[in-house]
Amino acid sequence: MIAQEILNAILIGGIYASIGIGFSLVYGVMNLLNLVHGAVIMLAGYVTYAMFRAWGLDPFLSIPVTMALFFAFGYLVQRLLINRILAASVLMSLILTYGIDLVLVNVVLLVWKTDLLAVTPAYAGASWTVGSVVVSKVRVGIFLVSALLTVLMYLFLDRTRTGNAIKAAALDREAAQLVGVDTMKIYAITYGISSALAAASGSMLATIYTLTPTIDGIYLGKAFVVAILGGLGNITGAVVGGLALSFAESLGVFFLGPSYQEVIGFSIFLLVLIFRPYGLVGRRFYAEI
Repeated sequence: MIAQEILNAILIGGIYASIGIGFSLVYGVMNLLNLVHGAVIMLAGYVTYAMFRAWGLDPFLSIPVTMALFFAFGYLVQRLLINRILAASVLMSLILTYGIDLVLVNVVLLVWKTDLLAVTPAYAGASWTVGSVVVSKVRVGIFLVSALLTVLMYLFLDRTRTGNAIKAAALDREAAQLVGVDTMKIYAITYGISSALAAASGSMLATIYTLTPTIDGIYLGKAFVVAILGGLGNITGAVVGGLALSFAESLGVFFLGPSYQEVIGFSIFLLVLIFRPYGLVGRRFYAEI
């Protein structure tokens, strides 16, 4: 039914927005297309699976743990590696981040092999039924957590000293340095936050999708499409882009069939690139949220 597809689109749009916000943030602040993003989402899913299997830790309770771990990972990667090539060409940053992505994928292959894995808490198949509409409890939980992370991200950027420093560095790096902002540190914090958001997304996605070492490319593609649809560097745009992509995919499945899901999403992506290259929610400065 169309009502079921609309509900699915709203619920999955939340996690799409969560995937896109971190990717968009890094581009907006550092002008960096972060090809590691999908691998971080994937690896966080595997870490969530490992904690679930070893200690029975609920995947939602594992979110703070994976966020802390991958914030530290992102901070160190940016501070020790990416900061060294920010002044170089875009090609160098693409090569470096792609290289890190390959390392993470191969770590997963060494540790977990190519087996299909899943995080299956006791409530995995639980749902409510409202008329003819089935509401998955897991998807509702994912939507609520994604919405909470988005709101917290807004508040952090708008009402904290570090958040204002991030926006200042995005708007004008030289001017930010003149007023005492350590831009290299701010870039590392930004990348760490992006990795933490990606990790949270990975922990949540592990509860509804199977884990394989090849899903990093799928998640990177989703992040890129969401960011472009809404407008690169724009948190509001990531939310709009996430909902736009999820509605396109869900309604496409309803009217045309599941085989057209990816085609429809990327078709809309191309149309936005052609007719509105700044995204559905365009703005003048990357520091605007």
